Amino acid sequence: MADKKPTADNWPVVSGDYIVGDPESPVAVTTLASHNEDIPAAAGAAIAGPCKTENLGIEKVVANIISNPNIRFLILCGAEVQGHITGQSIQALHENGCDPEKKKITGATGAIPFVENIPMEGVERFQQQVELVDMIDNEDGGAITAKVKECIEKDP
Repeated sequence: MADKKPTADNWPVVSGDYIVGDPESPVAVTTLASHNEDIPAAAGAAIAGPCKTENLGIEKVVANIISNPNIRFLILCGAEVQGHITGQSIQALHENGCDPEKKKITGATGAIPFVENIPMEGVERFQQQVELVDMIDNEDGGAITAKVKECIEKDP
């Protein structure tokens, strides 16, 4: 397992609807529209919770991930958010980034995919720091638990 770095005393740095597990874990989980965040937290995730909007919600996820250098995987699971298409927007941000001036997530299909409060350096750090794990529309607790544990084992 990789050498763990201490996290800030105030981590997570942005408040939200989530459960904090082991801050030294390499795994963060967003359950998108589903409320089963207790499952990945119990499996060993650093943080787990829903993300319902493709703007402020994604900003909170990114801020809490990049402020914890131990996180190396972001699992996207649970039901996709209708209209906001949050999971796809996170994938687009990770793959394509955003327009540096307008802050629109490139390639996102959600209604309002803007990350106005994350500096470009933060977007780039998010892209480099984590590997995305696509389990969108999967709410199976056993599968989510297994994936969290698999990512913990793969910790670089």
